[in-house]
Amino acid sequence: MSVNTTNPVSEGIGRWVPALRWARTYTRDDLLNDLIAGLIVAIMLVPQSMAYAMLAGLPPEVGLYASIAPLVVYGLLGTSRSLAVGPVAIVSLLVASSLSPLAEPGSGAYVQMALVLALLAGVIQVVMGVARLGFLVNFLSHPVLSGFTSAAAIVIGFSQVKHLLGISVPRQPHFYEQLWATLGALPQTNPATLAVGLGSIAVLLAFRRWGSELLQRLGLPASAAVLVAKAGPLAVVVLSTLAVWAGRLHERAGVAIVGDVPQGLPPLSMPPFDLDLWLALFPAALVIVFVGYMESISVAKSLASKRRERVDANQELIALGAANVAAALTGGYPVTGGFSRSVVNFAAGARSGLASIITAALILLTVVLFTPLFYFLPRAVLAAIVIVAVSKLFDLHTLRHTWAYNRADALALLATFAAVLVRGVEIGILVGVAVTVALYLWRTSRPHVAIVGRLPGTQIYRNVARHRVETCGHVLAVRVDESLYFANTQFLEDLVLSLVAQNPNIRAFLLIGTAINFIDASALETLEDLAERLRDAGVEMHFAAIKGPVMDRLQAVGFVDAIGRDHFHLHTHDAMRALGCVADDEEAVSLPTTTQWKGVVP
Repeated sequence: MSVNTTNPVSEGIGRWVPALRWARTYTRDDLLNDLIAGLIVAIMLVPQSMAYAMLAGLPPEVGLYASIAPLVVYGLLGTSRSLAVGPVAIVSLLVASSLSPLAEPGSGAYVQMALVLALLAGVIQVVMGVARLGFLVNFLSHPVLSGFTSAAAIVIGFSQVKHLLGISVPRQPHFYEQLWATLGALPQTNPATLAVGLGSIAVLLAFRRWGSELLQRLGLPASAAVLVAKAGPLAVVVLSTLAVWAGRLHERAGVAIVGDVPQGLPPLSMPPFDLDLWLALFPAALVIVFVGYMESISVAKSLASKRRERVDANQELIALGAANVAAALTGGYPVTGGFSRSVVNFAAGARSGLASIITAALILLTVVLFTPLFYFLPRAVLAAIVIVAVSKLFDLHTLRHTWAYNRADALALLATFAAVLVRGVEIGILVGVAVTVALYLWRTSRPHVAIVGRLPGTQIYRNVARHRVETCGHVLAVRVDESLYFANTQFLEDLVLSLVAQNPNIRAFLLIGTAINFIDASALETLEDLAERLRDAGVEMHFAAIKGPVMDRLQAVGFVDAIGRDHFHLHTHDAMRALGCVADDEEAVSLPTTTQWKGVVP
């Protein structure tokens, strides 16, 4: 007899703190892999976090602060063993676009607002996770997200051009205004700054394109070569910092540098409680929640599937929410899972959330001991890191694929893309969601409806407009390939009454429900009205293949009894037999041609 030694209390806590689950089976090999992954991700994250903080309009050290406590919290609470959390480009852009109209970027008030935004986003995510509302992010379809990220990549990349050129351009609320202002300031370009920026971009692209291949030629194993090639940003930071320090380029050529980066532990911070400010930032926090979560969950599920691991979507919301709350309390700003870092974390062999905790420890060590080394780091280099990183976000493939498959979805993508460029990122997301919902309502308001007949010698019924089938002259058998709700039942009623009017031999109407998953109250009233109008015209209404949950609702309100229980059939073939269209020996008794049907929907 086996004895169950599982502790119910421990299991309950493990549900909310997944680290307790993977810690039970943790091995020495897991530790080695996590150490390597944590080190490599830290090498990537140090320059990236500073660059993304600058993109968000925040001091560089804020990006470092946002890469410590949030990573520890996610490592303990997250269900993905490979997701690398921290500052990302898209969220940084959202922070900048939502806060810059309210305060001067980099100012004390601006930093305080970033804390509020992180706290709001974190609380919203935790509440959504506890309430199991992760499904709400499905309102952001993939085409909409693709249109948003492609436009955001352009906005992000262009926002860094001023740092690349060494010019001063005030932040503008819209992309086209920023473009015009930048073009007007081109004569002020600093040649030395431009050289540093373009050189950095060239090195970063070379690392991305040829770094792995070159290292393999030098004898490094393929997996190691790929990971070392990801250290390109750190190499650029080191080389450019040494060049500016040695040549005194900040003094002689006016190359803008990062300057003093505060050294020491991240400060404990408390976001200001100002109800008006919180209400003003709430819409931006919602957008950050949706966009950040979509980016995180997509990469987390993709990486988990490769190792046959499971990611709990609602627990991920809780983990990301707690990470954002931690960022708000330790001087950071909103964070989420990053695609490129997560892929590197996975490739480096991360086995658990400890990899994230190790990354956080290394960045903490950097903040405590090494921030003076960033004094001579050119701002143009951070801009180059951002530009190269977001260049991969521009997604032309999805547009081509979507346009070929579904023009309506492609329209939603293009509408989102245009709205982001013309009106800004928050409005762009709202436009994308609105267009998606509108197109869904339009598409389902005119569902595919097929008049069906029997394939000869079988019990299979198919569309008369697509197949050579046997039909029954006095029965109109219709399959509706959509659930019935307020937006489409009038279309169905008009179509059925029109077909009945055009075909006077019809004595029965059969509604086939193989694709009907739900009938709402408006649709039920329409069906009741349709049954009555058909009855007045001497036509009986029958149903076939109605699904169990739908049938339960129809029975509960008395609709089945009102129509007649003998008018509901388990299969289409049963209904056709009951209506006298098929004899007991399965032979059809009436075989008119399909051309008799007028107004057939293919």
